[in-house]
Amino acid sequence: MSPETAIAASQRATQLEASLRTVIRGKDDVLRLALVSMLARGHLLIEGVPGVGKTTLGQALARALDCSFQRVQFTSDMLPSDVLGISIYSAIEQQFEFKRGPVFANILLADEINRTTPKTQSALLEAMNEGQVTVDAHSYPLPQPFLVIATQNPVEHHGTYPLPESQLDRFLMRVHMGYPEGEAEREILRSEAGAAQLENLRPVLTGAEMLEMQAAANQVRVDDSLVTYTLQIVRKTRASEHLTLGVSPRGAQMLYRAAQAMAFLEGRTFCTPEDFKPLAVPVFAHRVVVDALYSSTLKRSDQADQIVREIVESVPVPV
Repeated sequence: MSPETAIAASQRATQLEASLRTVIRGKDDVLRLALVSMLARGHLLIEGVPGVGKTTLGQALARALDCSFQRVQFTSDMLPSDVLGISIYSAIEQQFEFKRGPVFANILLADEINRTTPKTQSALLEAMNEGQVTVDAHSYPLPQPFLVIATQNPVEHHGTYPLPESQLDRFLMRVHMGYPEGEAEREILRSEAGAAQLENLRPVLTGAEMLEMQAAANQVRVDDSLVTYTLQIVRKTRASEHLTLGVSPRGAQMLYRAAQAMAFLEGRTFCTPEDFKPLAVPVFAHRVVVDALYSSTLKRSDQADQIVREIVESVPVPV
């Protein structure tokens, strides 16, 4: 990837980001991480209370990319077939015909994913990891690019099922989407209605252009010292007395890819420590399990964030 190509791609990404900001106010950091997830071919888990714009973010991203979009509202009585699809016997054709489910979209918004049972949650594992769905021994490829944006309410809320570690590990990163700051909320109240803003959002890129950008981001150079830096953080999570489960090899790979995507968004052909360090908490914190004996007044997800942040700060940054 030449410097000219990197600059041009960065400019297009900046246009996309600016377009999304017209709909999502006061959440620039979340927007940036959503774009990083898309460029790194990962998936995004957004945690927050209802009504802060989690669903709107997924809708806006799909519109700005001119991609197909499906939204699934997860409930406790949902079945895997409600997400993946189902084979139905056709009397005319005298054979089973596969009816595709909502997962067959470029962007799938899995709304309140922790309100459904683990059986239905696990239906997304193959789709998120391999980009395909297998039903009745037949595999069906999913459209590309493919991104799952899952939202979840805090696990302390009633009627929620905490996501298992295997499911959490499929998400590139988890971000917290809280209430907007004072001035941002004032702007939301004074601005045009959110639904109208979303309706007026015009495509900035196409799905094919996003695939090209994903391929270009994968070519960003990473110095071996940054690989060592990543592994040092990973090993410290596995050795921490406060954690019963450290970061997996997949987690290390995810940070590597996310850092490449971040550098690409900045218009660079190489990574720096500033691409790795800020991403370590959103990429790693949901992959670790806090020891039950570790006492803290914080909720479990915040405890994990704090522990990983302390580990990251304890590892020297390569010069």
